[in-house]
Formats: sequence, C-alpha cells, structure tokens
Amino acid sequence: MSSTPTDARLMDGSGLARRLVEETAARAADLTRRTGTPPCLATVLVGEDPASVTYVRMKRARCEKAGIRSRHVELPATTTTAELVATLEGLSNDPEVHGILLQHPVGPGLDERAAFEAIAPEKDVDGVTFSSFATMSFGLPGFVSCTPGGIMRLLDAYGVDPAGKRAVVVGRSAILGKPAGMMLLARNATVTYCHSHTADLSAAVREADILVAAVGRPRFIKGEDIKPGAVVVDAGYNPGNVGDVDFDTAVTRAGLITPVPGGVGPMTIAVLLAQTVDAAERQLA
Repeated sequence: MSSTPTDARLMDGSGLARRLVEETAARAADLTRRTGTPPCLATVLVGEDPASVTYVRMKRARCEKAGIRSRHVELPATTTTAELVATLEGLSNDPEVHGILLQHPVGPGLDERAAFEAIAPEKDVDGVTFSSFATMSFGLPGFVSCTPGGIMRLLDAYGVDPAGKRAVVVGRSAILGKPAGMMLLARNATVTYCHSHTADLSAAVREADILVAAVGRPRFIKGEDIKPGAVVVDAGYNPGNVGDVDFDTAVTRAGLITPVPGGVGPMTIAVLLAQTVDAAERQLA
C-alpha cells in the first residue's frame, strides 16, 4: 500500500520566492519611477571559486529580473584583508550603492569578520554584521540574515506559529544557525541549539516541533528521529542536491517539510532582493 496519503506536505519555497520577487520588482519599479534612481546591489567576489562565481552570477541575474541594478566587484585571490575592507568601506560610502553582498566564504588567509564589519549597517542587506545580528535578536528594525529570514517567511506562509513550540536548530553558524534560533526565540519558541558535537543528538531532534537543519552534512538528520507531525526545515545543500535531512524517511513522519532543492534556497535570494529594495527606499526617502 502506498504511503503517499501520510507523507508530509511539501513547503514550496520556489513558489513563495517567485511571489516575493514579483512584489519586490513592483516596489523597485515604483521607487525608480518616483526617485529616478533604481535600487542598486553591489556584489563583491574574492577569487574564482566555481561555486561562488555561480552563486554571484545567479544573484545578479535575479537582480536584473527584479529591476535592481547590479554592480559587481571582482577581486583577485591574492587580495589582502586590508584591501577587501577598503573596497567594502568604499561601497559603504558610495551613495549610488544601496545594498552590499560579500560572497562568502572569502577564502583562506582573509579575516571574514573584519570584512563583514566594513559593511555599513544600513547597506547590510545580507544580514551579516554584528549590528544586524543584534537587531534580529532584539526584534528591532534592521536587516535579517537572508536564509533565516526566508525560513521565517516560509513558516508564516504555511501557518506555522512558533509560539510555545519546541524548536531545535542543528547548526551554529553566524549567518544561519545562530540567527535562525534567535528569530524563533523572538517569536516565543523554546529554542535548543545543537551541532555535530551534541551528545545524543537524536534525543534532542525527537523533541522538536520545529526542526531547522543547518549543519552542512548530507543526510545528517535521520528520518526515524523526526517527531511525528513536526515541521522540518532543511537549510542544508550538499553535492548531489542532498540536504542535511534524510528526506526519504523524514517525509513519512513530518507534517511539513522543505524539499532540497526548491525549499529554503530560493527564499534566500528572494529575501536578499527584498531587503535591497528596503534599503534603497530608506536611503532615497
């Protein structure tokens, strides 16, 4: 007998992202019409890592479709931290640039945190600075990290209210795991942070009403550990289009689950574009 009737409902990030980009494009067109200035996102890429080159090219193409001007800055792999910081400070001081994206990781030998902090908070549309983390944590106006921001929009779109729920975040990166947990906490979830070194991770996962997998290891979360009916958000993306959750088994236990690809990924770029227009609106007001 087929298990399809009991399989989880898929959370369609692609469809939600498409609608968000359409709304963003309309806002960008209106802003350009009113001010004579289109929103502008500056992308900065250090070196020629193939995956990073592809990501930046994709983001620039999405900008164009949304009516957002893209300025691309390519720096050689030999770039020093001081040179990268100077580039980002220059863009931060350029009134024609409204948002800045530093493609990360920036490569060995560079101080990525120093580079992030060279981005002016009002142009940090990727949500990577200390300032953005603080505003996220305290629920104040500002920019959120794009992937956690996309996750929260997905939860809202599917009627998932985190209040009173047990949320388990597996992963603790500064731009994904940590801010995702803080945003869930701000929405009154009870949050547990876990990671690859957590003792008896399975026991923690089994308690999760909402599970965010962001550890960067393929199929690291086993489907049999998913609490029946839980909301599973897989923010992992590994070679072969594989997430951090063992989807084939998890889908038979979860209530809602994001596919990989087509779940969290499209939302990340959509939030980046939306926040770029937000930044431009504030700067051009």
